[in-house]
Amino acid sequence: MKNSIWICGFLLLSIVFIEGLDNGLARTPQMGWNSWNKFKCNVNETLIKATIDTFVALKLNQFGYEYVNVDDCWAGYRDKDGNIHSDPKTFPSGMKMLADYAHSKGVKFGLYSDSGTFTCAGRPGTYGYEKNDANSYASWGIDYLKFDNCFYQKSPKQTYPVMMKALNATGRPILFSMCEWGVQDPASWAPSIGNSWRTTDDIQDNWNSMLLNIILSDSGAYAAGPGGWNDPDMLEVGNGGMNFNQYKAHFSLWCITKAPLIIGCDLTTISKETLTILTNKEAIAVNQDSLGVQGKIVYRNQEYLIWAGPLSGNSYALCVVSTMAMTTTDLYLDFQSLFGHNQFKIRDLWAHKDLGTFKGGYAVKGIPIRGCVFYKLTTV
Repeated sequence: MKNSIWICGFLLLSIVFIEGLDNGLARTPQMGWNSWNKFKCNVNETLIKATIDTFVALKLNQFGYEYVNVDDCWAGYRDKDGNIHSDPKTFPSGMKMLADYAHSKGVKFGLYSDSGTFTCAGRPGTYGYEKNDANSYASWGIDYLKFDNCFYQKSPKQTYPVMMKALNATGRPILFSMCEWGVQDPASWAPSIGNSWRTTDDIQDNWNSMLLNIILSDSGAYAAGPGGWNDPDMLEVGNGGMNFNQYKAHFSLWCITKAPLIIGCDLTTISKETLTILTNKEAIAVNQDSLGVQGKIVYRNQEYLIWAGPLSGNSYALCVVSTMAMTTTDLYLDFQSLFGHNQFKIRDLWAHKDLGTFKGGYAVKGIPIRGCVFYKLTTV
């Protein structure tokens, strides 16, 4: 049995233009791959080179993906001058070799460090060595830095600006991805410091964790915009903890909320099903839309949530997610109360087809249990 629900009385969506860190990077949310979600500390240079090769073979750059990033556990030790070196067992050739290899393939390369004395896995942290590390990264050709907050000695509001200034002083454009887990309301202060800022604890590969993270990211929507983005953590799509419909919802939500799209699965064994999700050009276009406005939650109850947000070209994105419903759900969307317009052309971004032009509202049919529908609506 299906539930039929009439949705109206939404707050009209407004556009607020925000400018983030002015280092010329992340004018749209960054896209790439990171090692942590799948591999944790089980990383080495052979794996990373194979990932770079597969990244290129899959032609992910054609869909907007740019970076291959090594997360925690690459760092080995500091020398007597305070300079950081890679782990000689797992990365004996050093990180410059990997950066050069990535660049030779047309791929940008990123690393991880930490604002504290140690990384979360107990490797050397950057605290007190910000200038050393920034200079090393620049000399190696690093393009992206994820900066964590374990073993911190001072407030993130004190330590993150130090690293930002050290990176900028190198003269090399390095995307600065802040990861202080949302503990000090980063949306209120991070846009002038980082290109993205984590809004949550680490994501887990399950429905409840994914949904919690994206909900927590909603309150900071006002701060997102070209140059700086709310980050509900990396994608779990393809890691096996959710089903196909759930992963489609996961990807749709990251797209509509302008979250960084950082793949977290094993590219060398990726399934066609997973690749279909991660390379949905129409969903990615919503994420990379030039207007750069984060979609927000506009309606919620115990069975579903609705996100909506403006796009360029007099359009809107809308995502309806079934959260707790025990059956497929039908509902009616009232255009005037949601968007302030009465007539739209609707395109289904997963079916890749136009549904038609509708006046007054639209009846959504058969929203999957713990799944979603994802539409683009264009004013007529």
